[in-house]
Amino acid sequence: MTTKRLAVLDLARGLAVVAMAIYHFSWDLSWFAFVDWPVSQGTGWRVFAASIAGSFLFLAGVSLDLAHNDGIRWRPFWRRFAMIAAAAAAVSLVTYFTFGDSFVRFGILHSIALASLIALPFARAPLALSAAASIVFLTLPFWAKSQILDGPLWLWTGLGTVGYPSVDYVPMAPWAGVTLAGLAVSRTFRNLKLWTRLSEFRLRSASASFIRAMGRHSMAIYLLHQPVLYGLVWTAAAVGPDLDRSGKAFVRNCSLACEDSLGTPGICRSACTCTLEQLKADNTWEALQEEPQNQSLRSRMNTSYAQCLADAELAPQAD
Repeated sequence: MTTKRLAVLDLARGLAVVAMAIYHFSWDLSWFAFVDWPVSQGTGWRVFAASIAGSFLFLAGVSLDLAHNDGIRWRPFWRRFAMIAAAAAAVSLVTYFTFGDSFVRFGILHSIALASLIALPFARAPLALSAAASIVFLTLPFWAKSQILDGPLWLWTGLGTVGYPSVDYVPMAPWAGVTLAGLAVSRTFRNLKLWTRLSEFRLRSASASFIRAMGRHSMAIYLLHQPVLYGLVWTAAAVGPDLDRSGKAFVRNCSLACEDSLGTPGICRSACTCTLEQLKADNTWEALQEEPQNQSLRSRMNTSYAQCLADAELAPQAD
């Protein structure tokens, strides 16, 4: 199989880059409370984030098969691996100073680097073995979790029973299985001559060419886009008009905490919005902004929340 670039793969990788930028920009807007979207906790947003990570890992497996099926090309592999590993280390370092304890301990780039090492031997293995390995890794979290693998030293495995805060966490299990799946699917495509047929699609329209260019430079875009987007939103928050971002953040976080115990989004949001309104009405809100640890003020906040929650539970809920 020729290793020349396939337009369809560049397009697929470019679309994943676009989706990634949309997700990160939404996360930034939520982080600075410009919007109240539950980007970090919402089920739909989590599925969106997982699909983006899965796309990159799946395409990494496809690329491994196309590049090494006729024989492992060690120098290009190690050059690419070193570049990804260095970028992963840079992401961890930058996010450590930006987000503190929630820094990226083992994110998408770490996962791609490790998954590439795991999947490389299967580039020359029978298709059945690659598919079986994919299934094993994909199912590891269901049968291999253990307290023995708790702790930061084993965080990369994804098989511990204790979670750690992180703005991006993509461990070996199950994600290496996605890369192996990409390798197995690519092998199937080669056996069926589908890559030869797909290579005929040149995708030369202006929009397709632009997205393909993004796919060809996905690593550079990954490293640069979030600092740029984060910086723009941070600047808007610093110099822009007061949009009551702290109030929006309070309602969002209060609602999430409420849903963890009560599990009723409509009631929780109503109660938290009511609490904020009461705190503002009696001037407690401004005082809390200045003294967030003041126990007397926090007691008044809790009292308002309890009353608002009771009222919300008694009120009729929309279907």
